[in-house]
Amino acid sequence: MSVFRHQEKPRRVRKFIVRSLIIIFLALFAVIALGMWWYNGSIKPVDPENTTEQIITVNIGDNEATVSNNLEDKGLIKSALAYQLYVKKSGLEGKMQAGGYKISPSMPVSEIADKITNGDISVDLITILPAQRLDQIKETFAEKGYSEDEINKALDPSTYSEHPALADKPVMATLEGYLYPESFQWTLTTPLETVVSASLDEMALLLSDQMKQQLAVQELKPHEAVILASIVEREVDNPEDRTKVAQVFLKRLREGMPLGSDPTALYGALLFGIEPSVSADTPYNTRLYEGLPPGPINNISAESLKAVASPAGTDYLYFVSGDDGNTYFSNTLEEHEALTAQHCIELCSSY
Repeated sequence: MSVFRHQEKPRRVRKFIVRSLIIIFLALFAVIALGMWWYNGSIKPVDPENTTEQIITVNIGDNEATVSNNLEDKGLIKSALAYQLYVKKSGLEGKMQAGGYKISPSMPVSEIADKITNGDISVDLITILPAQRLDQIKETFAEKGYSEDEINKALDPSTYSEHPALADKPVMATLEGYLYPESFQWTLTTPLETVVSASLDEMALLLSDQMKQQLAVQELKPHEAVILASIVEREVDNPEDRTKVAQVFLKRLREGMPLGSDPTALYGALLFGIEPSVSADTPYNTRLYEGLPPGPINNISAESLKAVASPAGTDYLYFVSGDDGNTYFSNTLEEHEALTAQHCIELCSSY
C-alpha cells in the first residue's frame, strides 16, 4: 500500500506539470494570435473608401518614429507602432527619403512605407541646414536651379522689410543669421522668395515676445542675441554644452573680456577674403576685439537661441573643444591651458 501511494505522488506531479505547460502554451499561443490579429488589422487601410490625399513631409534626419507618429496623428494609419514593426520586419528601416508625399487613408501601411522608402516624392524639399552661412545657403539654392539674379533678389532684405522676423535687424545688415534652418516644400516652379519667406516665418515664431522678454533679462537686444546664438551654434553641438557656452560668453561680455571665439575670426577672414586664421585682423575677430562682432556668422537653431536666453547656471569663464568631441569647461586661465594641452592637440593646431 505504501509503495502504491509513493508511485501515485510522482504521477500527480507529472500531470500537474503537463497541465501547467499546456496552459502556458495555450496562453502564449493566445497572446501571439492576438498580437498577429492586432498587427494584421493595424497595417490595413484606415478607410478603404477615403482617397482624400494629404501631404506628409519627411525631413532630413527624421526617423520612423517621427514619421509614423505624424501619420497616425493625421489619421492616415491606425498605429504608429504597427508601422514601425512593419518597416523593421520588411527591412526598410533607415531607408526613408526626404520629401513631400501624397498619402490617403485608403492606403495600407505597405504602400505608404514603399512610397516613402522608394522616394516617390510628390513635393520635393529644399533644405537650409543649421550653422550655414549665407554663401552656403546660396549654393543650396543654386543647386536647385535658381539663377544668380534670382538668388540675389530673393536674399535682398528690402524684399521683406515688413517681415516681423526682421523687426530688430539693422537696416543695412544682410539676412545672415536670419534664415531659419528647416526643410521646405518646393517644386521647379516655386519662386525662391516663397522659400525665403517660409524660413523667415519660422524665425519670427522663434523670436516671439516671450523670447524677447527672456533675452532682455540677459541684457540683450534681439539682433545681439542672434549674433551670440550664431556663435554658440558654431562652437558646439551638444544642447547641454550650448547652455554652458552661452553662459561663458555672457559672463565675458559683462566683464568686458573678449569672447575669444575662433569661428568669428575665421568668418571674418572669409568675409574679407584673407587667409583663414584666428589671428586675421577683422572686426569679426573676437580674440582681438571686445564685445560682439558686427553681425551673425551663420544661421541659428532654436536650441542655440534658447541657450542664450536661458544659459546654464554655471560660472565658467573658459572652454575648449577637445579632439574627442567633448567640451571642457574651466574657471581659471591656468585650468584652461592645462585642459587645452591635454585635449586639444589636432584641432588647436589646425588654426
